[in-house]
Amino acid sequence: MPGSAMWGWLGPILVALFGGFLRFYRLGTPHAVVFDETYYAKDAFATIKYGVERQFVDGADKLLLAGNENIFKHCGSVSECASYVVHPPVGKWLIGVGELIFGANPLGWRFTAALLGTLSILILARTARRMTRSTLLGCAAGLLLSLDALHFVLSRTALLDIFLMFWVLAGFACLVADRDWSRSRLAEWHEAGSPAEGPRLGLRPWRLAAGLCLGLAMATKWTGGFYIAAFAIMTLLWDAGARRAVGTPRPYGTVIRRDLPLATAWMAAVPVLTYIVSFTGWFVTDKGYGRNWDQATSSGPVYFIIDSLRSWFDYQKQVLSFHTGLESSHPYQSEPWQWPLLLRPVAFFYESPKNCGADSCSWAVLGTGTPVIWYAGLIALIGMIAWYVATRDWRAGAVLLGYAAGWLPWFYFAIADNRTMFMFYAMPMVPFMILALVLACGLIIGKEDPARPNRRVVGTAVVGAFVLLALVNFGWLYPVIGAESVPYESWHARMLFDSWI
Repeated sequence: MPGSAMWGWLGPILVALFGGFLRFYRLGTPHAVVFDETYYAKDAFATIKYGVERQFVDGADKLLLAGNENIFKHCGSVSECASYVVHPPVGKWLIGVGELIFGANPLGWRFTAALLGTLSILILARTARRMTRSTLLGCAAGLLLSLDALHFVLSRTALLDIFLMFWVLAGFACLVADRDWSRSRLAEWHEAGSPAEGPRLGLRPWRLAAGLCLGLAMATKWTGGFYIAAFAIMTLLWDAGARRAVGTPRPYGTVIRRDLPLATAWMAAVPVLTYIVSFTGWFVTDKGYGRNWDQATSSGPVYFIIDSLRSWFDYQKQVLSFHTGLESSHPYQSEPWQWPLLLRPVAFFYESPKNCGADSCSWAVLGTGTPVIWYAGLIALIGMIAWYVATRDWRAGAVLLGYAAGWLPWFYFAIADNRTMFMFYAMPMVPFMILALVLACGLIIGKEDPARPNRRVVGTAVVGAFVLLALVNFGWLYPVIGAESVPYESWHARMLFDSWI
């Protein structure tokens, strides 16, 4: 294997191992049910035990923390114990895998989040390398993601957002790989002097993989659907650009005829089918909320299928009604415009123990981003807008689209529905913010220029200083994001704004 190719994998793997160490170290700390783990840890345990979510007894959190897994209600009928839940099951299945291995305890229900959080560092590093053709910038992307405090906290917490981010990022990575693959095919065709309209590009396995990943994103949280729509349009525009580049006279018409039919299957039908299949546990048991199993089976196999689907659609309508009507206030809720500025993070956990050697102690997990990364990322995103307007560089456009798909829809919900929202909903945006940063770093480093021999040296030094500053900032925040018991004054000194308290 050539040296550059070897380091193209070895560098990102080493960065991912570093990020993995940060995430798995003291993963079971705090030994507590942190924020919305109170829902997802128990729902995940029910999913692996019964195939669907079930109602649990009062005090179930304390029972689990004491090692007692008998937390589910015993009801007079199966339907009485069904639990009404408002998120699809994939994230809970993934959390449940860790519980299946390690038990229903903090280590168990956080294990898969840490694992996929670590893998997302590797995926981002490899994707950034593919987009920039630079191992250095790819490793910088992975390192910055590993040092982002919000990614760190969610990788150590049994919430759904880290899984949503993982599948969105994986889908994007597959589409970037598909872009390279399809352009290579078109270049081969062009060099062979084939007919002007261009070939069909076969089954496009990377695009199929993207459809599966994005379907799993939607089957984790419905907001994955925004990425399906955005990325489907993006990849078709990439096809049109590729066909124009090889001289196709009517590239958009050719895309409609030759690329759109299969793209519709891979980027629309596959995600929808993946979403439906994710409810297999609900379909094959009689224990799910609104399942109506008895009514379905009493009318024969055909009516069983029809009534099962009708019951499932009714359930989805109820979930939609819940999401559009969610207006209950919460002390840590925030508005979308506040997220990039880190104005209102979520206190996932806070206690005042007596074991830090001071009169007053704080033991906390604060769900915030690393300020150096987020504020620099905001500047980089503005730079990407200018770069795209000036050059139409596809990388800037893709990064801006990925960020916008995870951010702009929430403004509609904030205005139209006054919906309760939290800063960690921004998690799927973070990889695209990091990509904007490393693209900006690439511009700062610049290309080789014999007329300016020190240009790249200075640029590389600036980028290296920024990454080092991000590392220092993460280390400074670590006690209040990594659940270390510290004196109250030390905790308070790390509250960047009063709104962090």
